[in-house]
Amino acid sequence: MKTTALKRWWLQIALLAIPVLLLVFGCEWWIAKTAEGRCFSGVKSVPEAPVAVVLGTAARVADGRANLFFLPRMEAAAALFKAGKVKALIVSGDNGTQHYDEPTEMKRVLVQLGVPEARIVCDYAGFRTLDSVVRAKEVFGQQRVIFVSQRFHNARAIYLAKALGIEAWGLNAADVPVKLSVKTFLREKLACVKAMLDVNVLGTQPKFLGEKVAVPVE
Repeated sequence: MKTTALKRWWLQIALLAIPVLLLVFGCEWWIAKTAEGRCFSGVKSVPEAPVAVVLGTAARVADGRANLFFLPRMEAAAALFKAGKVKALIVSGDNGTQHYDEPTEMKRVLVQLGVPEARIVCDYAGFRTLDSVVRAKEVFGQQRVIFVSQRFHNARAIYLAKALGIEAWGLNAADVPVKLSVKTFLREKLACVKAMLDVNVLGTQPKFLGEKVAVPVE
């Protein structure tokens, strides 16, 4: 009897898990399909645009170790600017508290990498990717952008941008091996589901918009 009950329990779990897995992988596939042909690993292949939006991440993780996603993202953004593909960079990240300020740290490192400080604009309210994408259009006035992040992140940003009528491409920073950042890659699968819900069901808006901000593209 116990064996039969156990089998029945596992069958119920499987029946619940299958639609969830289909949803998760279906959303991830659709977002990747939307971004197909718009994400590039080399600077030379990326179309020109007035501005690149460098999507936010912290320089260090919670335990103080270097965030393996951070420096490759900054290096890719600096290379894009130096190649003349964009005229300015918007560094968009979380500055939710006085002691947590992604954009300022991103800007500091980009200046060290040779990007002129006057060509970097900080978006301190890029609390999540959706906020960064919407604010690029509504606050910073951009209709044509290049996102700079890792491949999976760029695809999601491009999906959101398309829904907002923004023409967008992505420059892929060097990826981090999955085994070194399992949590990030698992979280990204759920983020794809959330992105599709935000666009198609929830109509989610950024936490803050605010006054227009000029970007030095002349």
